[in-house]
Amino acid sequence: MQRITKAILPVAGFGTRFLPITKAQPKEMLPIVDKPIIQYLVEEAVNSGIKEIIFVTGRGKRSIEDHFDDSFELEYNLVEKNKHELLKEIYKIPRLAKFSYVRQPNPMGDGHAIACARHLAGNKPCAVLFGDDIVDSEIPCLKQLIAVYEKYGDPVLALEKVPKSEVSRYGVVSGIEVGPKTYQIKTLVEKPKPEEALSNLTIVGKYIITSAIFDALEKCAPGKDGEIRLADAFKAVLAENKPIYGLEFEGKRYDCGSKIGLLKANIDFALKHKDLNGEFREYLKGLKL
Repeated sequence: MQRITKAILPVAGFGTRFLPITKAQPKEMLPIVDKPIIQYLVEEAVNSGIKEIIFVTGRGKRSIEDHFDDSFELEYNLVEKNKHELLKEIYKIPRLAKFSYVRQPNPMGDGHAIACARHLAGNKPCAVLFGDDIVDSEIPCLKQLIAVYEKYGDPVLALEKVPKSEVSRYGVVSGIEVGPKTYQIKTLVEKPKPEEALSNLTIVGKYIITSAIFDALEKCAPGKDGEIRLADAFKAVLAENKPIYGLEFEGKRYDCGSKIGLLKANIDFALKHKDLNGEFREYLKGLKL
């Protein structure tokens, strides 16, 4: 079985839910305390055994490349000011993994973005991480998915149970439980009405994909909105009776693609931050809510 050593991170979206800040700044560079969202995802991948990160970028995303590059001027400045702890933090970022970049020339959907990276992925199984979903867990969420892939050798989706009233916001799957919180998926429906949903197992933006998914993406026709969706590739593979698995992961998910989700993440991560937890906790206690 081929090991998972590469991860694709599609970061070409406009981030319209965060306008006007995302007019000139990628939403993936919005901070959770003192690190951008995208760095949390890269660290999750690296801590799961990933050696190479493939960013699928678009216009206006240059700051992502700069963040994962060396900055001689900044490093020199930190040396001059004897800020060696900060220097260590800055120095390690470009060395977390090998970084590659490919452009999505037009905004044609998440599936199209992933297909743009196929030549860099080498037609091998790889991880896909979207910038909206941060999971705080003892074992990285992606590492949990990789363990399922290593058992079955087929695509794996991250799953989370939500209240039935909220399923219309997500892709929803149903299937057969084949192990602890592990399912062989039988159906996948995008944003069903609550009364029509076959389960409350929803898809989170973390996946293991194989060549079968890449092949399906190349055959997928654009939808009415002109976009090619990753979900359609999974549906096509299921229609061919090929197995796909899902894991209800351990950990707390933050939807950092929404303002409220990003605020919640900032509060919770600040409460655990070594330099902030004391003072910030006291500030929260003093609020008159």
